[in-house]
Order: sequence, then C-alpha cells, then structure tokens
Amino acid sequence: MLISYLVPVVLLLMLIAASIRILPEYKRGVVFFLGRFQAVKGPGLIIVIPGIQKMDVVDLRVITMDVPEQDVISQDNVTVKVNAVLYFRVVDPEKAIIQVEHFVNATSQLAQTTLRSVLGKHDLDEMLSERDKLNDDIQEIIDSSAEGWGIKVANVEIKHVDLDESMIRAIARQAEAERERRAKVIHAEGELQASKKLVEAANVMSENSAALQLRYLQTMSDMSNKNASTIVVPLPMDIMEAFRQMKASPAAQARTGKTTPDSGDDA
Repeated sequence: MLISYLVPVVLLLMLIAASIRILPEYKRGVVFFLGRFQAVKGPGLIIVIPGIQKMDVVDLRVITMDVPEQDVISQDNVTVKVNAVLYFRVVDPEKAIIQVEHFVNATSQLAQTTLRSVLGKHDLDEMLSERDKLNDDIQEIIDSSAEGWGIKVANVEIKHVDLDESMIRAIARQAEAERERRAKVIHAEGELQASKKLVEAANVMSENSAALQLRYLQTMSDMSNKNASTIVVPLPMDIMEAFRQMKASPAAQARTGKTTPDSGDDA
C-alpha cells in the first residue's frame, strides 16, 4: 500500500523537476505551446510543462566568430587569401529561433560570401591600405542582411591578407622604385630652391658692392680655416675694372711704345 502512494508522489516530483528551468541573466528562453510561439521568458525561474511546452535557449552575449580563410580574386586579378573575425549578438531571440535555422551557422555563411564579394570589388592596394573602410563596408552589409534574423553585427575585422612569394617580391620592388622616385623628386626640388636663392643672392650683391666685399671676406675666412696648401685669392670686380682703365689710358700706351691713331696723323 505504501508503494502505491509513493509512485505517484515520485512521478509528480520528477514532473516538477523537469518543468523547472533557471536561466542566467545573459540568456533568454523562447517558449512554444503546442508548437506555437508563446513568449520569450527569462532570466530567472521558468516553468515549462513537459510534452506541452518547449523552450529553446538563446545566449545574448557577443559571439566572436572566426571567418574561415577565403580565396579572393581582386579587381586587378590578384589572388589572395583573406580571413576575418566577426562580432555579433542576438537582439531578438524570437526571430533568431523562428526566422532562421541555426543562426550561428547562417551568420558564418553570410560573412564568408560577403567577404568574397566586397573584397573582389577592390584592388590589392586598397585591401592593404584601406582596411578600415573595407571593414565598415562588410559590417554594414552583413548587419543589414542579418537584421531580419534578430542579429546585430557589432564589428568586422580583416585579420590577414596573405600573398604568394612572387607577389610579395613584386610589391617590394614597387615600394623600392617609389622610394627612389621620391628621393629624386626631393633632390630636384632642393636644387630648384637652391638655384632660386642663389639668383636672389646674386641680385642683392650686384646692387650693393659692400655685400659683395663681405662675401669675399667670408670666403677668405672659410678657406683659412681649412688645411689647404693652395690659397686662391679672389679679386674684387672693381679692381679688375681699374686695371682695364689703366691699360686703355694714353700714359700706359706711351709706356708700351704705342701711339694713338690721332698722334700719328699729326706727325
């Protein structure tokens, strides 16, 4: 007789234990009553009647997903291998359970196809230098597509863009050529600026003889500071002009035994 009373009690306790669910703060339960959506419950203590009600638990925390390595052909026909990381979370548990089957796998497939399609529209140089812009474009596309699943994409980051050895060598040669070009341009610009300054200095000296004399003195001072066996002494231009005038004077011609054409005629 005692066993006949204990069996229903044990069955009732087992039913109550199977009906009690406790969900933490970061989880929600999507409850179905006879196959139809009933409510989103949690967190805390939840009663689910076995056989009549069913509950699917959804985690609301941010999920970090590695997007597998993808073979991408860029717009300039360069094949690269690209992988990324995706950060997303469920904001609507009802849609995440009802609108899509296995929302994590669906989001992963969506991220892979979007990564290939977006990067395939850009050149290799853009993939390497404009990652922030590409990350934003990929994040926006995935987010808009997954919005109907109750999923919010927080961020997308391209991790690696792997190239083959031949392409790495070609990029290195291109970078070296670019550095040489910049060096030549900088050198030419320096020569141009120096020539302009020299022209300005020459104009100043031509207008002011004292400035020219000071330049001569500075040159002499610079040469005296160096250990040189030969010293070149520059002569001012006005001294050379005085020598030319002395050579052309009648007294100078008389000393050299030459006469002017007029004195010959008078004789």
